[in-house]
Amino acid sequence: MFVELIPILLFVCACGVLLLGYPVAFSLAGTALIFACFGIITGVFDPNLLKALPDRLYGTMTNGTMIAVPLFIFMGVVLEKSRIAEDLLQNMARLCGPLPGGLGVSVILVGMLLAASTGIVGATVVTMGLMSLPTMLKQGYHPSIATGTICATGTLGQIIPPSIALVLLGDILSSANQQAQISLGIFNPTPVSVGDMFIGAIVPGLLLVAMYLVYMMGIAIIRPKWVPPANNLAPIDWPTLVKSLVPPVLLIALVLGSIIRGAATPTEAAGVGALGACLLALSRGQLNLKRLSEISQSSMKITVMVFTILVGASLFSLVFRGFGGEELIHHFFDQLPGGVLMATLLVMVVIFLLGFILDFIEITFVVVPLVAPVLLMMGVDPIWLGIMIALNLQTSFLTPPFGFALFYLRGVAPNEIKTQEIYRGVAPFIVLQLLLIGALALWPSLATWLPSQLNPVP
Repeated sequence: MFVELIPILLFVCACGVLLLGYPVAFSLAGTALIFACFGIITGVFDPNLLKALPDRLYGTMTNGTMIAVPLFIFMGVVLEKSRIAEDLLQNMARLCGPLPGGLGVSVILVGMLLAASTGIVGATVVTMGLMSLPTMLKQGYHPSIATGTICATGTLGQIIPPSIALVLLGDILSSANQQAQISLGIFNPTPVSVGDMFIGAIVPGLLLVAMYLVYMMGIAIIRPKWVPPANNLAPIDWPTLVKSLVPPVLLIALVLGSIIRGAATPTEAAGVGALGACLLALSRGQLNLKRLSEISQSSMKITVMVFTILVGASLFSLVFRGFGGEELIHHFFDQLPGGVLMATLLVMVVIFLLGFILDFIEITFVVVPLVAPVLLMMGVDPIWLGIMIALNLQTSFLTPPFGFALFYLRGVAPNEIKTQEIYRGVAPFIVLQLLLIGALALWPSLATWLPSQLNPVP
């Protein structure tokens, strides 16, 4: 009986070490090694399993899909540091600002584009907070509306492609889908690509942005004093607006369009995006050797963090499976009343709660590989599951009191902004995201229809 509980104890201890503040990658790897040594000494863990670790890591590092991660990160950092988003926000504010709620609409639209270009929640929230929050407060926006809008649009990087989260989820779910179908006796598994994840996220992502815009316009009608028209803004300069808007939109459209049409793999499209971002920054006079060095260092730090966590998570999942953790999850879900519906609901609740203490990278590398094969064997669509997980984590990052987006904005917000106002501001957006999750649960075709039309399975 004690041996069967070891996987649960391993998971609990890993979470406990993380709560103590130790680095994620070393917490996962260190906890796994300690339990593996204990298992080897007591004879309940096969030491030969650890010999598979080098092959797994080598296979991961040579995975062509994972090369897209540093390239998309580089593309986002270039667009962030070249002041493209700042110029775009200023021009969009001049266009929409004179209308009630117009400045909020501008923030949502620019945040959507910035999310599509960076794909990193923390970078988007901090950037939008520094650029737009002082202007919104100066123009008389209610603090809760301003902060809630910035937090919500900052988390769009989870679901708006090309998202780093979708790249990682697509790769993990592809492996999980192959594992599940082989377990069911299907030796020619249906492929699930990162491109499918991107295509599946288009409709939910646009729906979420549309819901944000409708909410902002509703506030302008019901509470116009909370979102007053922006005054003292320079008149709109249409050539400048077109110059600031068209190039980044074309770049994002080129990256996504090449993936959707099958002209390029996500990795190839990421390379095109990285090169295009450099050319765009160079054409604006925002790229020199010093800035390129800063961009490279920032991209390297984020990339190293991702892959270091991947190494720790690979060791953790290997030891977890070595103690029979996967069979324990299978047995638990089989005995769970309610079938696939209850199993999916339970997984979503657990991921939502873990989103308070873990970033999406850790959850993607640690939790998803453990539960996804079981759910896929029960008939859950992998694209739908990936979109649901991304939306679920996006909601978790907004939810008080532990949401990561709240901490990011709190760090750059003025001291006169109370934390309670940030909490009140994100509440309506949390409701909107829960409504979208509910709609996806009722109508999975919102995520699966477009991939099936563009990439039909023969």
